[in-house]
Amino acid sequence: MTTATATRSQEPILGYEEIFSTEGRARGPERLRWTESGDTLGFLRRDDDGRSFWVLGPGDSEPKRLLRAGELHEKDKKISLAKYQWSPDGASLLLLSDGDLFLYRIANAALDRLTDSTDADENPKFSPDGRMVSFVRKSNLWLLDLESHQEKQLTQDGKDDQLLFGKTDWVYWEEIWGRSSAGTWWSPDSRRIALYRFDETGVGRFPLLDSIELDPKVTRQPYPRAGEKNPTVNVGILDLDQHQSMQATWMKTDLREDSYLCRVNWSPDGSRLLIHRLNRAQTRLDLLSCSHTGKCRVLIRERSESWIDLEDDFRFLEDGRIIWGSDRDGWRRLYLYSGDGELQRPLTPEGLSVTGLFGLSEDQSAIFYGAFRIEPLGAKDRQIYKLDIESGTNDTLSDTVGWHSALISSNGARVHTSSTANSGRRLVVHTSTGSTVEIEVDSGSFDRSALPQWQFLSIDGPNGSRLPARMLTPARIESGHQVPAIMYHYGGPASQVVVNNTSSRPTRDLWHQRMAQRGYVVLQVDNEASRFFGKEGAQRLHLRFGEIELQAQLAGVEFLQSLDYVDGERIGLWGWSGGGSNTLYSILKSPNTWRAAVAGAPVTDWRLYDSIWTERYLGRPGENEVGFRESSAVTWATQLKDPLLLVHGTADDNVHPNNTLVLSQKLIEAGIPFEQALYPGQKHAFDKTHSRHFYERMEEFFDRHLR
Repeated sequence: MTTATATRSQEPILGYEEIFSTEGRARGPERLRWTESGDTLGFLRRDDDGRSFWVLGPGDSEPKRLLRAGELHEKDKKISLAKYQWSPDGASLLLLSDGDLFLYRIANAALDRLTDSTDADENPKFSPDGRMVSFVRKSNLWLLDLESHQEKQLTQDGKDDQLLFGKTDWVYWEEIWGRSSAGTWWSPDSRRIALYRFDETGVGRFPLLDSIELDPKVTRQPYPRAGEKNPTVNVGILDLDQHQSMQATWMKTDLREDSYLCRVNWSPDGSRLLIHRLNRAQTRLDLLSCSHTGKCRVLIRERSESWIDLEDDFRFLEDGRIIWGSDRDGWRRLYLYSGDGELQRPLTPEGLSVTGLFGLSEDQSAIFYGAFRIEPLGAKDRQIYKLDIESGTNDTLSDTVGWHSALISSNGARVHTSSTANSGRRLVVHTSTGSTVEIEVDSGSFDRSALPQWQFLSIDGPNGSRLPARMLTPARIESGHQVPAIMYHYGGPASQVVVNNTSSRPTRDLWHQRMAQRGYVVLQVDNEASRFFGKEGAQRLHLRFGEIELQAQLAGVEFLQSLDYVDGERIGLWGWSGGGSNTLYSILKSPNTWRAAVAGAPVTDWRLYDSIWTERYLGRPGENEVGFRESSAVTWATQLKDPLLLVHGTADDNVHPNNTLVLSQKLIEAGIPFEQALYPGQKHAFDKTHSRHFYERMEEFFDRHLR
């Protein structure tokens, strides 16, 4: 069979310098945040020297740069703007830089150092009245008075990796809070602070080895694996009016040691603390209403025979009513409950699946939310809706295809962000007075319209299904020639790779477009458990991974082989994290289907992954021994027939590197050749230097086996 000559006829091939250089990346805006009043928007934009801080104030027709990168410094030390917070009155910025806190007063351009400790401060939060800042130091909660600069230690027993106050451990940070900081919640009157307490006693430790230096360093990470002991978690209230003994009142959540306390909110009047309690099996979610004395009662109870997806679509209205998200009917909708927990009615209409609750109008008569239409390929897009709570009128605020989201201010102003897979982002600010301001977005140094364009399609899948897909093709393929193909996938429950948006971290998409320029077809297919098929679809993966994901990728191979310009014998497959796991399962269970495969940061034995994520879908190893064994790549290692590149970072604290080592040992014992790339000091996401090396290595690997 002849090889293809497929190159862009006019545009040069996108280079690695462009993909990975600062100039080649979109420079923002990023980290957009409204002031509490909703009148002013702040954001960061990357300059050559770092991040600058910009504002769009009342009546402004365009944003203004308030602080240049590197402008704030103390002696010769630059103060980072990356972790900024508005003060409640919008007059100051709280900055966390190199573990210390600073306050920048905008009116007189004054910078005040707030803390100066050899121990790093973290998780700072303004009190609602703006007079105090809470923060965590060495796993204890502290309080800082902004007028006197006096610090007060509120908890005494904290110890890193053992007993934590006002912060989460790793597994909660990763799986409960979506990698965002949580752990303290101020009451509306600034008189009380709700806080987490984590007891890591009995939680397993995983040793992460940094062997680059002359003297290797070992970090022992608390990491509960599937079926093992979780941290014991409590939520308490500190009454700041207690001047003598600062003792927390711990909520009587009827806590089993293995339950999760996973969302915490104050009621608008501060009289109650609302806590989401999830049982360890993740089949029952309770909304608890707790008094200051610690007594709790169940307001709302949600059950599922498979698992409950924890989202952020909960709000407590000023009149006491509750907005609650649920996928109880197979697709996610928002429901209205009374303050006593009685269901009143569904809010969002049938035919839409909710993807996020953005916020409320100023008078709380309407909600802003994101959703997609329940139709073929509907989930590739996201739309913004505004729904009147009383009348049910549901207006679409986005009128084009693509990925739309909104950042809502307290007075109903919003930032409307949109993009498609083939165009850069747009940011339009809709003010509370009805005017609009478009914020310029730097989309990089290359012309996106000149790159290979994503095509969206549906392909034949198993059992008569139609699977969502997207594809890149070379600009020119010589008549009669056939080209190789690369397939990329992820495949986890309710996940998706077929998206009509421009990623804020575009390396992977740009690399795929580079490969299309170099003569490859690139195909991505989502399976029957993806977001496109709702909760009923996702539940196909309950207690068993692998087969649903494999069948979708086999359908992708069959589709590629039906194209006369694709060489069906030269198809590669790759994925990262869960996609790496599914890549391994696919090539081991269906050998000789793909010519070569790359598996990055894969889970190879599901007994090695964390408790919360794994048990949500597979249960515990002791209760689902067959499911764990059949879903794990190590079980099928001796069936490897195809060239394989295994990739892992040695400091990966999410999917530990022993996953790759365990599989490697199985392959070595069986005498099966394979390739391996270990990246020193890299976590689950690589830095720019190591990421570039990986993509160049993967390109060479696929070229060697597919071209």
